[in-house]
Amino acid sequence: MRKKAVAIGLVSVGLGYGLWRGWETGLERTWQGLFGSPDLGPVEFATLKRRSTPNDALICSADICPQAQPDAESPVFPVPKDRLRGIVSDVVLAEPGTRLLDRGQEQDRYLVRTRLMRYPDTVVVQVFDRGQDASTLALYSRSQIGRSDFGVNRRRIERWVARIGALAARQQS
Repeated sequence: MRKKAVAIGLVSVGLGYGLWRGWETGLERTWQGLFGSPDLGPVEFATLKRRSTPNDALICSADICPQAQPDAESPVFPVPKDRLRGIVSDVVLAEPGTRLLDRGQEQDRYLVRTRLMRYPDTVVVQVFDRGQDASTLALYSRSQIGRSDFGVNRRRIERWVARIGALAARQQS
């Protein structure tokens, strides 16, 4: 009797997981069918103009994003540009629901999906040289769907910058 209960439990868990994954994949297809590709494309930080809706976030230095009002100033990290780009990639790809869309010559573009509803957000990252063994970055995260994101994009990129800073500091010492 006990073996039968365990078998039924395992089948139920497997079925539940299968239904959940199917639902998750179905949501992603639904959003793409309704709103198009979740990749919102690259960004030119020098000419970037922020959205009028509160569903984006920007961390950038004033000299890099002169036409945009950033949510926060980007710090200068004590590592060279190429090393910072690698650290950024490590931090970003460690985030659940995140995948690399494009690794360009200067910019990297990521797709981040929210946990429950699988809403897609595009995050563009570009690293800039700040002299010998120093660099900074610009991060722009924007939602494809909805008028407001309840601060999700801003909290995400602030969390990433904190993690990037911690890793860069460890690399320096």
